[in-house]
Amino acid sequence: MISQYIYAMRGLCLILAAASFFGSSPALAGASGFNLVNATGANITSLSIRRFGTQAWQPLGGTPSAGARSQVDFSNVDCAFDIQATLAGGATAVWGGVNLCEVKSVTLNRNSATGENWVDYD
Repeated sequence: MISQYIYAMRGLCLILAAASFFGSSPALAGASGFNLVNATGANITSLSIRRFGTQAWQPLGGTPSAGARSQVDFSNVDCAFDIQATLAGGATAVWGGVNLCEVKSVTLNRNSATGENWVDYD
């Protein structure tokens, strides 16, 4: 009976230790500032961002011209976001499900002939 109690307490201690270790993991840090590279082939006149799966767009700083980059100061506990850009001439492009956790640079790409959008990460 006592050996079962000791065995159970040992298991509980291991579970609590693991929970405290993983609970403070830096992987849970979320999204932070990044460099935004404009590889769309057009100037970006405005940028917006929203958490993936939501509807509320928020303005996002930085509007790099074609081929340029700008630093974006951003912080959020989540990782997956949609980025929307208004391009010179009025076209709107959306990049869905962009992972902003643990990235230094996000390149927004666009094939103007097909309208296909994709993201490259550094």
